[in-house]
Amino acid sequence: MTVTTQPAGIAADPEAGKAVKAKDRAHVFHSWSAQGLIDPLPIAGGEGSYFWDYDGNRYLDFASQLVNTNIGHQHPKVVAAIQEQAGRMCTLAPGFAVDVRAEAARLVAERTPGDLNKIFWTNGGAEAVEHAVRMARVHTGRNKVLSAYRSYHGATGTAINITGDARRWPSDNGTAGTAHFFGPHTYRSPFYSENDEQETERALAHLDQTIASEGPGTVAAVILESVVGTAGILVPPPGYLQGVREICDKYGVVFILDEVMAGFGRTGKWFAADHFDVTPDLITFAKGVNSGYVPLGGVAISGAIAETFEQRPYPGGLTYSGHPLACGSAVATINTMAEEGIVENAAHIGETVIGPALREMAERHPSVGEVRGLGVFWALDLVRDKATREPLVPQGASGEANKPMADFAAACKRGGVWPFVNANRTHVVPPCTISEAEAKEGLAVLDEALSAADAYTVGG
Repeated sequence: MTVTTQPAGIAADPEAGKAVKAKDRAHVFHSWSAQGLIDPLPIAGGEGSYFWDYDGNRYLDFASQLVNTNIGHQHPKVVAAIQEQAGRMCTLAPGFAVDVRAEAARLVAERTPGDLNKIFWTNGGAEAVEHAVRMARVHTGRNKVLSAYRSYHGATGTAINITGDARRWPSDNGTAGTAHFFGPHTYRSPFYSENDEQETERALAHLDQTIASEGPGTVAAVILESVVGTAGILVPPPGYLQGVREICDKYGVVFILDEVMAGFGRTGKWFAADHFDVTPDLITFAKGVNSGYVPLGGVAISGAIAETFEQRPYPGGLTYSGHPLACGSAVATINTMAEEGIVENAAHIGETVIGPALREMAERHPSVGEVRGLGVFWALDLVRDKATREPLVPQGASGEANKPMADFAAACKRGGVWPFVNANRTHVVPPCTISEAEAKEGLAVLDEALSAADAYTVGG
């Protein structure tokens, strides 16, 4: 397959693309990158499930950018809401009551589990984690926070130390009051489990022992992604999150669920916690709350923790907390998702199109070790050997060592699909608005591109 041509009415303009790239290379410092080794693709526009470059190549966005454009690119109702809000009131300090700020908070609180009815607004997910941790520490009078090794919670000071994956290492100063534990992952179990039931039991025992060993009186919070995102789309086995809730209650520990990536339709529910019938004390969110059209995040707060700050000032704030443009886009996003059945669409596409197709690919491709996911939140765990489960590339691979995944990603792009690739995995995370036809189009390209990965397997 070849890259799809630009949409009708969109003319290619390679010279404009070169100009954009020249300015980028001269002045933009990119995150997570060795600046001299990257080659950013200039993008001219996007609409729905697609975006396109200045050369006229169109890509089906199977990454939802950074798993945040849940409502797709340039949804007209959200764009119109931002324009309307900009014409009425661009900004106002967070100490005032603002209609869109209050309405956005109401719409979020209406969808959170339990009594998480107060919303503290932030500018993104990492800040949401920072403030959730601060709330937990003040509420409990304790300092230590426990998080899983397979996790990502953001790149700010506390959030990066709480993060479990390798991106933490260069910033891990060992003084942030954090400790890590192993969460459940039956396919690559650290507990030698043979099934999900054993994994749940052993992972919970491990967490309980970790808290006991760290000193229950020192632990403020346990933070977990409801469904682990960048570290592998790890859906918790039955009973695990409920068990964590019970352990937190046993020790008086605040339970924080990070829904920055999993929330707002991504798993086919408004919040992934709804799949597991669990209510945490705090939920962090961002990304899908307004599809990233304007930076926005927040913390949903339980009644008990909100009560702590009824007469005691909360020691934190942000100049742009509840920014009117961002909140206006959130109101439009949430209302549009409800009106157009977008959360239900994500559930339907995952159950009837993506899940079955990926499981069928796993039967045919020797490189696919495991398929896992919910809604439009899926991962293929790629391996060299299905018997040993050796990852297709080692952790932290780059250059020649990462060639199998680089070849796979290049094959996807040649076919007109922009993939989300991390370590030895490819994640299938299109917008929640994706149609059946679009999903099938992308899956066909993915199927073909897996042949590039197959070439590096045992016997390949």
